[in-house]
Amino acid sequence: MILYPAIDIRGGKAVRLLRGDYERETAYDADPADAARRWIDEGAEFLHVVDLDGARAGQPENLGAIERIAALGCPIQVGGGLRDADAVTEILDAGAERAVIGTAAIRDPDFLDAMLVQHGKRIVVSVDARDGRVALEGWTEAGEQTVVDAVAALSDRGVSRFLCTAIEVDGTMEGPAIDQLEQIASATTAQVIASGGVGNLSHLEAIARIEASNVEGAIVGRALYERRFTVAEAISALA
Repeated sequence: MILYPAIDIRGGKAVRLLRGDYERETAYDADPADAARRWIDEGAEFLHVVDLDGARAGQPENLGAIERIAALGCPIQVGGGLRDADAVTEILDAGAERAVIGTAAIRDPDFLDAMLVQHGKRIVVSVDARDGRVALEGWTEAGEQTVVDAVAALSDRGVSRFLCTAIEVDGTMEGPAIDQLEQIASATTAQVIASGGVGNLSHLEAIARIEASNVEGAIVGRALYERRFTVAEAISALA
């Protein structure tokens, strides 16, 4: 399994939000590239980057920071505000290996289809859950569709990789939503990346024990920033 250290960018800084709440932010690094460099030095093989300003604006807002992170040489996947073809192109041209599309993948099927044709496996679809249902527009809106049904439907459209966040536990370090993750993985043959709730190595070990072979890895943010464990220890736990 792959560990994806998270770098969330807001106002040019590396921050973490609690349960996706912009009013409950903790800032960690004045330059997000410093966080990226730290994770790479500890052994990270792939980074997960979110442009929080972009998620609110509906277009990339922190391209300079993304370019600096990509220039470090570790593959990155980037999300936040990717709602049209130009935004996806900007992110990939900035050096991202993958572009993460969220709400637009559900609300604009034609856009998703076009991106899958143009970029194939470089497209990741983020399907985030609150109370088992899809959350939209940077987690500010609650959808009617269950996250399991959404993943199944998007799989039929050709999505090859999903990023699934349990909002209730995101940033809490209280443990991942294992049951929900198992249900999501069972609904698709695509790769699934887990996100939300990891606070110690036993949480990563629990993800690694999931029977579904298509759970590809886990995103970890706050626990790394607060030094609950190192990147190397996390990689070992997932193994």
